[in-house]
Formats: sequence, structure tokens, C-alpha cells
Amino acid sequence: MADAILSRLSAANLFDLRGVVAVVTGGSSGIGLMISTTLMANGATVYIVGLEQKELDGVAKIYNEAPHQDPRWGWGRIYGIQGDVSQKSEATRLAQEIGKREKHVTVLFNNAGIITPPFVKPQVATADAFLKAYFDPATPEQFTDTFTVNSVGPYWLTFSFLPLLEKWKSSKLAQKFVPQVVMTSSMNGWTKDPATCGNSFPYLYSKSAIGHATASLAHELLPLGIRVNGIAPGLFPSRMSNTEVDEFGQTVPRPAGFFDFEIPTVPTGGTNRDVGSLALMLVTNWYINGETVLIDGGTLLKHPSSY
Repeated sequence: MADAILSRLSAANLFDLRGVVAVVTGGSSGIGLMISTTLMANGATVYIVGLEQKELDGVAKIYNEAPHQDPRWGWGRIYGIQGDVSQKSEATRLAQEIGKREKHVTVLFNNAGIITPPFVKPQVATADAFLKAYFDPATPEQFTDTFTVNSVGPYWLTFSFLPLLEKWKSSKLAQKFVPQVVMTSSMNGWTKDPATCGNSFPYLYSKSAIGHATASLAHELLPLGIRVNGIAPGLFPSRMSNTEVDEFGQTVPRPAGFFDFEIPTVPTGGTNRDVGSLALMLVTNWYINGETVLIDGGTLLKHPSSY
């Protein structure tokens, strides 16, 4: 009896994702790729969604052809599907396309996001300086485009994938993994210091919106038994943070002190191990619902926030 309990609680069994089907928007780079490769490394079938099919296919090829240390198990698989997550019609098409290939989906990661160029903080405390820094260079399109991708797109995707998520409950693995939507928010959804997002107010506001959407959708989907949770990353080296990316989509952490705000515990930013292990935890845990997990190296302990 004891050996069965211990076996069930081992990491090898807890995080054995063979049979799991995951969809990760923005899954070919940055945090999305960190999530995708971690899920694949533990046996999941992962569909990555992005704007460029060539890039998606390149990422899939690199990782699908990687040799495994234990050929009896092998990695999972990554498949790329081109799609614009900001469009309602595309959300429907993506769900239909994946539905042709899979009977069900275990977890949808609404991860894709964009950020506007940083605003330059005013150097003097005058109304005119603030107007020139934050008002004059801003355009309506910066707000509209950022909200459409970061906040509205996850709404379309969540509802379009509900039938596939619901079907997961009749799968053989439903007793081990329950269906879930995971939103990528940001520490900037709670920060009071806009320096932590390059003073990009459209980005800051959009991430606040998706943070609230996580809890409200979790409440609304309770009758379906489909959970909604979120992750709120701090600074991770990626294209979004203007970090150089190699042929594997990997980035090299920047030196401590590079950023214009302080990250107390990990000054160089997070890694794929950090966000990947969080993704594994959310997929395998049944008891978390309506929560957003902050993963920011202690940044919001140092900078004022409402988290």
C-alpha cells in the first residue's frame, strides 16, 4: 500500500503528461516556448499558435527531432498552426482545425501578447513634460492593438475551445488531469510602478484586464468543471524584452543591473526552468482555480503593487 502511494506521488508519475493535449498561443518564442518545450519534454502533444507558419514549423522540427535519453518513453510532439489570436473568426477556425486532429484538449494556454515601445519617463516634474512623455507619442492604435491581442483574444480563444476542453472529461486520463485554461498575465497587471514595463501604459492596462478576466471566467465556468488560472511573469529574457534569441529560441540572461528596475532575488530574470515548472504544476494540480500565480523574482516585493 505504502509503495503504491509513494509511486503515485513521485515526480515521474505526477508529471507524466503522455496523452495530454495542450494548445499554447505565442508558443514559438519567449515564455510560450518555455511552456511548450516543458510540456513536450514530459510527453504532451503541444499545438503552438503564431503568426508565421515558417517559424512555427522551424521550432517544431528542431524539438521533434531531438534524441531522447530513454527511447522507451520519448518526447511528446510539437505541431505549429498559424493563426491570429486577436480575431474572433480565427479563434473559431483554430478550434475547428485542432478538433480535426484531436478528440479533446486538456489545457489551453492563452499566452500570446504584444507590447508597445517604451515611453520615456519625463525628466522634470511639470505637466508639460508629462504631456510630452506620455500623451503626445501615444496613439489610439497602440491601445487598441495591445488590448485586442492581450485581453480580447484570450476571451475568443477560451470560449471557442470550450467544447474540446469539455470533451477531455470523457478521456481515459480525466481522472489524472482536469481541463483548464491558463492565462499569461504579468506582474504589470498589479504593479504601481510603470517602470517595470518600460512605462508602456497600454501593456500595463491590458495585463490588468486579463488578470481580472482570469478570476471572472473561472467563476463563470464553474458549472462546466473547467478551471481558469493564470501566471503573472516578471522579467524573463525574451524577444519582448529585446534579448537576442538563438536558433533554439533560447535567450541568454542579461547581466544584473541591466534593467531600470530592481529584481531582488534573480537580477538576470527568470528562465525556462522557472516558468516550465510552474506550467507543470498548474496542469497537474486539481485544487487551484481562479488564481494568478506571481513569478517575478520578488520584483513586486520591492516595487509598490496591489498584488
